Amino acid sequence: MKSYFLNFYKNKPYRTIILGIVTLLLVMFQSIYLPSFSLVDGANNKGFPVIFDHIELLNIYEGNGSLSAEERAAIITRRLNKIANNNHIEITDDKFDLDDKGHLVLIVFNKELLMTVTADDAIAADTSRQELAENYLKTFKKALKAYQLERRPFYWVIGIIFTVISLLILLLILKIFDLIFPYLNSRLDSWQGTLIPSIRIKNLELLSAERLTKTFKTIIKIFRITLTFFILYIFVPIVLGFFPQTRKISNLLFDYLIRAINTVFTGLIGYLPNIFVVGVIVYLTYYLLRFLKFIFDEIETGNLQFSGFYPEWAQPTYRLLSWLTIMLAAVFAFPYLPGFNSPAFKGVSAFAALLFTLGSTGVISNTVSGLVLIYTRAFQLSDRVKIGDAVGDVLEKNLLVTRIRTVKNVVITIPNSVIINSNVVNYSALKRDLQRPLILHTTITLGYDIPWRKVHEVLITAAQSTNYILKNPLPFVLQTGLNDFYVSYEINAYTNESTKMAEIYSELHQNIQDKCNEADIEILSPHYSAIRDGNHNTIPADYLPENYSAPGFRLDPVTNLLNQNHNQVNGSFDSHEN
Repeated sequence: MKSYFLNFYKNKPYRTIILGIVTLLLVMFQSIYLPSFSLVDGANNKGFPVIFDHIELLNIYEGNGSLSAEERAAIITRRLNKIANNNHIEITDDKFDLDDKGHLVLIVFNKELLMTVTADDAIAADTSRQELAENYLKTFKKALKAYQLERRPFYWVIGIIFTVISLLILLLILKIFDLIFPYLNSRLDSWQGTLIPSIRIKNLELLSAERLTKTFKTIIKIFRITLTFFILYIFVPIVLGFFPQTRKISNLLFDYLIRAINTVFTGLIGYLPNIFVVGVIVYLTYYLLRFLKFIFDEIETGNLQFSGFYPEWAQPTYRLLSWLTIMLAAVFAFPYLPGFNSPAFKGVSAFAALLFTLGSTGVISNTVSGLVLIYTRAFQLSDRVKIGDAVGDVLEKNLLVTRIRTVKNVVITIPNSVIINSNVVNYSALKRDLQRPLILHTTITLGYDIPWRKVHEVLITAAQSTNYILKNPLPFVLQTGLNDFYVSYEINAYTNESTKMAEIYSELHQNIQDKCNEADIEILSPHYSAIRDGNHNTIPADYLPENYSAPGFRLDPVTNLLNQNHNQVNGSFDSHEN
């Protein structure tokens, strides 16, 4: 038996029927045992409502004698509350009566006047006095009986029972959601590429099937969340409506919901043409951005070329045009948005503009500098550059900053406004653009006693022995200065490896030392002076002959020195005499 009922419940058509029957029973109970409530505002039809137990029973439109319509409504309300709060009176049908006085009808309860129905009331209601009085009498009976019934203890039990039933229905609905929405997502996955194809224009794919499927899934997810919150919101006032003490809150919640729906629906209908225009603007902007991305991606890959437009300009130009397109679309769309002309919108816009103006001075400066660096092609990614005192390879360049990695693997972030005011040395530009190698150079100083041709030969040999130095064109030497004690020789060599400058220079200096030592050339400091007598040669011992020994000092007798001076003096006298 248990399995039978379980299978019966699992059958979806039967389960739907059960849910419908339970819902119908709840509605019938609400309509029979609970007084209906009105959401119509009495001020809208110029009447004054008679409110009893937080429920609007009827409206009074006309006065009676010296009493205004508002005063009559207040008196009727007080009489109803007096009857309801008297626990010694049992509310039965026989205690209600109508007394027709000809020109007016009296509604009486327990021989006490409850309300007077006048000819003006009948005219305002567009019916007869007798019929209007009978309708009012039925309304009072139903309201007072429901009030007394709801204050009995067993009514709390009924309210709790219906609360439990409502909770079970809520859980059942949420369980159905757990079955339906995953099923819809799985069906969307199976439809991808078939019922949900890609949107193409010839060979240009505007929207892929995968993206469309994800979009539909997102819409279903939003719909589920919205529907769940709506049902939860409905559940709360329904449960509160089962108990008279909380029915006022229930009515307010329903009233808020109806007003919110009415406001949204009315605003939606009123702004439907504007929403259509905004939708068209968004649609055109979206596909314009996709078209621009396609064009600039083709330019970046080299499939599409324009004279004077370089591939590295593609992405920066696309980003710039994207921002301009979005800003232009916003300018066109904002006038069609709700509340565009409201003072609040204008105030927020002015405040945002002020913040942007005060806080974006540096940002704008860096952005403009970044655009200048991009379109002047000062450097590109992976170029070896020198910016100020920093030398390294370009890791990243954007509209705000540039990041370079030094030879010591240190990343330096430099604002573009600083770069635009500095000298930028690019060691890779000529090789990349004109296929011309980089020239590396270093200077060595040697004395006048060494033949310059020998020095040239040694330096060129040292350069050719260095890795990454090109054999063709040949290295060359420039004599950059004839100083007081030495000659400056500059060796220049070609290379295509600008990123290995530090290694090349280090090896070149090593080779210069080796080749000079092999050629018996001493590399002395610029102002070095050596007394060769008695001093050891500065060339490393590995390059000196095995039998080399430091020369001794040469000494001349003092008499020889005096004779030399005497001969010089005599020679000067002889020249004067001649």
